[in-house]
Amino acid sequence: MENLNKNNNLIHSFEDEKKGISYRQFIIFLFILIFFGSISGLILSKIKNSSKSQNVTIITSEKKAGITDEKTFRDKAEGILREGGINGEGNFHLQRPGGESQNVYLTSSTVDLSLYIGKKVRVWGETFAGEKAGWLMDVGLIEVLQ
Repeated sequence: MENLNKNNNLIHSFEDEKKGISYRQFIIFLFILIFFGSISGLILSKIKNSSKSQNVTIITSEKKAGITDEKTFRDKAEGILREGGINGEGNFHLQRPGGESQNVYLTSSTVDLSLYIGKKVRVWGETFAGEKAGWLMDVGLIEVLQ
């Protein structure tokens, strides 16, 4: 009967059954993983930012004003700058040959367009979809032609 009791114990030792990693090993592994993840993220962000370097200049003169960011402000148009938008879209417009349907309606987050009213200008900007305006542009750079 003693033999039977030794093999069928109801209480088992858990120390013999430990498998896997300990709590301490898990914490160390977690810190190493976070450390190397942070380092690789930092390196990748530096590589990505260095490839994005571009020549952006802020210009303020009598003939030109704005930001020379060709990637953002890649659309351009010419005409005589007039005050007034169309049905709440734009604060100014470029009057171009061909009538009112050829107008470019303008707004600007970088240039004070009111300084150039009545002058023939070339503008560079970013085109937006307008509900009433055929062409709606946020102007980033303006150049006086006459």
